[in-house]
Amino acid sequence: MTTKDEKDEYVDDHSTPAPAEASGAGAAPGPAPAEGPGRPAPAGAPAPAPGGGSVPDRDRERTLNQDQDQDQQRMPDQVPGQAPDKGPDRGPDLVPGQAPARAGVPGPPVAGGVVALVESPVQLLNVLEWAHVRPPASPPAPGARDGGAPVQAPVPSADPSAAPARPLTVVVLSPSDPTSRGQLRRMAELARDEGAVVRWYEARGGRGGLVRTALALTPLLLRVKHLVIGDPFSRLVQVLLPLCRAKELTVVDDGTATMEFTEILTNGGRLVRWHRKGRRRGPADAAFGLFASAARRRLTPGRGNRRVELFSAMPATPPPGMALRTNRFAWTRSRFGPPRTLAGTDLIGTSLVETGVVDPERYLAVVKSLAERHGARRYFAHRRESPDKLRRLAAETGLEMVRPDLPLELVARRGPIAGSVLSFPSTVVHTLPLALAGTDVHLTVVDIDAGWLTAAASPRAHTFLTDISHSARTLHGLPPADEPSRA
Repeated sequence: MTTKDEKDEYVDDHSTPAPAEASGAGAAPGPAPAEGPGRPAPAGAPAPAPGGGSVPDRDRERTLNQDQDQDQQRMPDQVPGQAPDKGPDRGPDLVPGQAPARAGVPGPPVAGGVVALVESPVQLLNVLEWAHVRPPASPPAPGARDGGAPVQAPVPSADPSAAPARPLTVVVLSPSDPTSRGQLRRMAELARDEGAVVRWYEARGGRGGLVRTALALTPLLLRVKHLVIGDPFSRLVQVLLPLCRAKELTVVDDGTATMEFTEILTNGGRLVRWHRKGRRRGPADAAFGLFASAARRRLTPGRGNRRVELFSAMPATPPPGMALRTNRFAWTRSRFGPPRTLAGTDLIGTSLVETGVVDPERYLAVVKSLAERHGARRYFAHRRESPDKLRRLAAETGLEMVRPDLPLELVARRGPIAGSVLSFPSTVVHTLPLALAGTDVHLTVVDIDAGWLTAAASPRAHTFLTDISHSARTLHGLPPADEPSRA
């Protein structure tokens, strides 16, 4: 049942801290203290303000490094996938004294600002990474920001004096699954602490949620000068794109989808993910195909004098005319860690079973074998992995199931994390080496054998997954699982 609160749009002004939400995984996080030269600030130190220094009169001085063991608890009695919250599943809290904006009623104007449309915790993390390295309002002090990420094509706003940073509004198009919603709430806390305004929309909430959201966002999208999106394959984003007249567009990573996105723009084709290709198209697919075609045209550089930028940690090759800025996870490394490392091995799960690519029985057998051969102790579940699957994995492998409360890049950087980490081919084999740069944690890639795939898997599935593994080994020097991890 959808509550009245869930149907509201929540507008958060970063100037006033919102009360922390109750969570079974520990207190809601704030930013970790900024690191000094070579060492982290002590736990409990005041959180840094977006521009440096401490935040006065905070009613919650807390860090993500506090109560780490509570944040990654073992859950023998909790249903895997169940939201840790005990209260209603809703968006971020309102600023005290501020009424919620109703669907169809525009919020505060953001003239000339930047709007980011996000639907997942990883997308919001990458928006914060992008905001961290984009030109600030005034030239930063030496070492204040990691601006070393190379720009492989001219970026319009590369000169801070010519284009100061605009205010950032993050529009959360909330997903329906509890794990993603919980992680997004925590990421929204971090975004507010970085100076962003967060708006929470229940675009999937009940009948007509998409229409209500589109109506509510129309005034904002018509005004915005710079639009940032996390998933160009999203039907929600494709429906909203025609409402936007921004001349500057930035696409941030939503995982391995970035590689497909740039390939489609270069070679043509529909904006459809690889694991969905080959399936029978229904009436809804045909209707949304019109929006997908329009989205592809809008995201193509040069059309209508639009400037399109890609901000990515993936080995993606943008089409001619698209600027590329490399995401090195500078914000993550500057805010969290370095982590404490544990003995043994951690295993990172995948949702390839849930997407119909990998056979569940083969996956169970592989995980059990890996746990035995590598002495794995913990299994970090993907947010889309089903509760029944995780229960069975725990029972038959003896692994401790961990539901991360934040994107894995932050969880690993915060620690504790095992010194050896196994992962199937996915986004993290490209992002974790960057987030964990300079630490003693070593990542190993587990290849997906063609025999593990289901009969319904896309013909391109094995090639795509193999390319992810190969590129990770080439770029980051990661060994395969049948070879010993680097010392």
